[in-house]
Amino acid sequence: MRVLIASSIDDVAIASIREGHDLKLCINADAETLKAEMPDREVLIFRSGVQITADIMACAPELKLIIRAGCGLDNVDVEYARGHGVELHTIPQPASYAVSEMTFALMLGVARRILEADQSRRAGRWIKNQLNGRLLYGKTLGIIGMGNIGSRVGHLGLAMGMKVVGCVEHPSEERATTFRDKGLELVDFDDVVSQADFLTVHVPKKASTRMLISAGVVNNMKQDSILVNIARGGVLDEKALYAELTTGTRLLGAGLDVHEEEGEGKLSPFREMDNVILTPHIGSMTVDTYKDMGRRILSIFNGYVEKHEAPLAQGAAV
Repeated sequence: MRVLIASSIDDVAIASIREGHDLKLCINADAETLKAEMPDREVLIFRSGVQITADIMACAPELKLIIRAGCGLDNVDVEYARGHGVELHTIPQPASYAVSEMTFALMLGVARRILEADQSRRAGRWIKNQLNGRLLYGKTLGIIGMGNIGSRVGHLGLAMGMKVVGCVEHPSEERATTFRDKGLELVDFDDVVSQADFLTVHVPKKASTRMLISAGVVNNMKQDSILVNIARGGVLDEKALYAELTTGTRLLGAGLDVHEEEGEGKLSPFREMDNVILTPHIGSMTVDTYKDMGRRILSIFNGYVEKHEAPLAQGAAV
């Protein structure tokens, strides 16, 4: 098959696909490059960081299979793909482990003032007695979007001795019972916000979640709480958060892995704040996740090939 890979994936997966198929690598290419390389492609594989628009897919009349290596679909025109009979797969499971652990890295980093401690020590200062932090144990963890990733964050919170409350887009008594059996409490959005000592955001980016964490939400957060956004940029109103952190007294700080403006040269408005930890959308960026993602990409790809064409060459990794 004729395959184009538009994002970095595991080298073993690339080598396995290359062994029996016509493969183009266009890692993090711009839209015009993708349009130029897509016309004869049948399979497209990509992660976050690249926008797969209708215009790009329209350049590939023989496109049959799309593999989005990750859990979000905000960077692909799903309506176009489905309307043109393109088989679309996501791979949410591997990222859930990495993103949930990264959530706690940010929570702990802000709560224990790791950034301040590191910077002061590098400057030769010893400010141990000025760096009193906050415990996670005994606190309330509020989860906006208790889906695949959010639920795992909740389970880790329970293991840390936290009370866990969360909300979902479509609540029901059945879902509430399922969560309750696992020690997680399903409540409404406003209750999550008002109860949380640590508020974490795990929702997809779409029209209904744009600026979901608004100025009103920030103002309703619990006194001395900490906010972590590891979902998508644009879900959080950064201007509202900036205003609170510069002129308000409610929040202790924030951890932001995703941003309204992402990419090389984009400066965060929070860059001078030592109570905000900024990371460049690395929630799922682990070696283990790459390997697991690669295995699952191959499983989907090989399954499609076996169903529609000859299988991969003998000895290819699966």
